[in-house]
Amino acid sequence: MPSYRAQLNIMGLRPGHAPEAVMDTAVAALAERHHVDANQLDVVAGVPRITVRYTVEDDGQPDARGIESAALMRAAVEGVAVTEKLVVLRRVKGRWVLLRR
Repeated sequence: MPSYRAQLNIMGLRPGHAPEAVMDTAVAALAERHHVDANQLDVVAGVPRITVRYTVEDDGQPDARGIESAALMRAAVEGVAVTEKLVVLRRVKGRWVLLRR
């Protein structure tokens, strides 16, 4: 099964939400459709960025499903935080290849 990474910058929390809600929401949104392998939080140039790694069943169009699922993840996270710059990558022969920026 192809492996994907969804990376999303977090610009701020919406009122009434704890920081942990961002990652919890992102993982839950992807786990509804796919197996979530890992997640992490990094700070890049002072901006928090979440990364969630997940696998997609190869039904002939896994890239389309991987991108669609990342977009749904972003929509879910928007309920708890302000986001920016969704990036979707696919693992190909040991490298991460950009699918969507």
